[in-house]
Amino acid sequence: MTNKVCTFAVHLKGKNRNIDMTKKQKVRKEDAVVRFVGDSGDGMQLTGTLFSDTSALDGNDIATFPDYPAEIRAPHNTIAGVSGFQVHIGSKIYSSGDKADVIVCMNPASMKSNLKWAKPGTTIIVDEDTFTEDALVKAGYTENPFENESLTNYNIVRAPITTLTLEAVKDIFTDRKAAMKCRNMFALGMIFFIFSKTTNHADEYLAAKFKGKNEIIEANKKVIRAGYNYCENVDVQQTPLPQVEIETAKMEKGRYRNITGNIATAWGLLAAAEKAHLPLFLGSYPITPATDIMVELAKRKSLNCKVFQAEDEIAGICSAIGASFAGNFACTSTSGPGLSLKSEALGLAVMTELPLVVIDVQRGGPSTGLPTKTEQADLNQALFGRNGEAPCIVIAPSSSANCFNWAFEAGRLALENMTPVILLSDAYLGNGSQLFKIPSMKDFPEIHPPFAKENDPDYLPYRRDAETLVRQWAVPGMEGLRHRIGGLEKTDGKGEVSTDNQNHAKMVYYRREKINRLANRLPEQQIQGDEDADLLVIGWGGTAGALKSAVEELRNEGKKVAYTHFNYICPLPKNTGDILKKYKKIVVCELNMGQFVNYLRMNFQGIMFHQYNKIQGLPFEVGELKEEFNKILGE
Repeated sequence: MTNKVCTFAVHLKGKNRNIDMTKKQKVRKEDAVVRFVGDSGDGMQLTGTLFSDTSALDGNDIATFPDYPAEIRAPHNTIAGVSGFQVHIGSKIYSSGDKADVIVCMNPASMKSNLKWAKPGTTIIVDEDTFTEDALVKAGYTENPFENESLTNYNIVRAPITTLTLEAVKDIFTDRKAAMKCRNMFALGMIFFIFSKTTNHADEYLAAKFKGKNEIIEANKKVIRAGYNYCENVDVQQTPLPQVEIETAKMEKGRYRNITGNIATAWGLLAAAEKAHLPLFLGSYPITPATDIMVELAKRKSLNCKVFQAEDEIAGICSAIGASFAGNFACTSTSGPGLSLKSEALGLAVMTELPLVVIDVQRGGPSTGLPTKTEQADLNQALFGRNGEAPCIVIAPSSSANCFNWAFEAGRLALENMTPVILLSDAYLGNGSQLFKIPSMKDFPEIHPPFAKENDPDYLPYRRDAETLVRQWAVPGMEGLRHRIGGLEKTDGKGEVSTDNQNHAKMVYYRREKINRLANRLPEQQIQGDEDADLLVIGWGGTAGALKSAVEELRNEGKKVAYTHFNYICPLPKNTGDILKKYKKIVVCELNMGQFVNYLRMNFQGIMFHQYNKIQGLPFEVGELKEEFNKILGE
């Protein structure tokens, strides 16, 4: 059986260039998408991370997209157990990319489930040793795909990865199970060769991770080099695999690191606590995909951070409200199902007007839904999901890296306005990673919580600033500032329990108007592109990378398209209506059934909105967005 390897398709900003593989040469590319897929336990997440880190150290811009299975341990060699990690590297990267240039498949199930990410000419590297009759049946194949025409459009590299891995470590491990744990490093070595990367970072990582375990370090290093050497020497129809050089990114000088959105969120909270000169408290319960925020903060006791892993979601938010009452910068982290459970206590934070940050790393729903997949499914819940009139500030980050900035902003808004803030991240941002320029704290503003003064003879717990309607914060222990607090309605000013109907109407108005007036102090919404564009594209939250790429490509093709992305959602920036009135055609793009577009319709009646929605647990692809935008432009 011959391998179908003929050309290596190189995609250069809309151009395809076929490379003659009979000549040894390096191909320069602006970007490339690589996807690692295999069974759970095959180490695809680590392999992808090492390749992305190596690329970043090489000067490439990067974005990653881990694609986890929902099952903790699905049956071996089944599609349900396939785990993936996509890496987009290049000179200017906004998203984790669309279709892959190279896919590494460690078993038949991973190839079958990931062909949807391949395009004509994609190089698919497979571990030939795993394509046994039993594995093919478990993956759902009725015949061997190498023996029919189903793979004709791809460049298939059938490498005996298992055999060569065992050969490379035969002098180190006599136990096959131990040797097989190195198999992912062979695939990494192959990708290092194809993309002209060195093994230096991987070597350093292995030395640090397995310090004192010299056999493991040596074995993994040998397997990486075996994979590299295989690509250098292998004959595939007497033609060597080509090597590719990815153009480096032009970035500001500074210190960078590859960071996930969840870690960036944790760091942003720490930064806000530092600038507010307050201890940080996180009361949370582990939930996919938000748990890494809690894990990261638990490492930061030295930065005056306390983490309480509660017995459930309700206890998590209630502990945070207690910490806020006691004068801490208090936070809780969760995903959609947890936000549902926290809703009653969130109403308590609204009533008491205590600062609190709730981070919701969204996933597919309803109920348990798709625990490991991304979706913008919780906007309605964040805006309206509480009993009574219980307004909250709602904001959303738009990239894995700027989760830092928006977590900091969530802290600033909560502490300075004495109100809960919901930060709507999502699984794509939280688990994905980008290059992050480590900031200097001197570049961030001081945060000024409105603390009351001890023994203030005029102190009233619900006396408000005339302009902002923000009340003062009296922490237990401040002399002369005793006051009542709780979930029952408060008397205006004094804060005593009240059931008076007129007082209730006034307090409801104050709590809502406090949020509304914040719009006057927010930055105005910005437009990218033509003021007189034929189409305005609107997005919010984690869809920014794909939307920006699609709009840029259309503008480069001569189309008049503008783009605006919302991070402030409640309240909306005060110039939102003025922007919407300028454009005849507007399309709102969301990973849900249309929650933000309906919110805009509520607030801006008479404006016609198109909408483009995707509910597949997957991020937008640039190609599908361009197709939709062109269709609207052509109407």
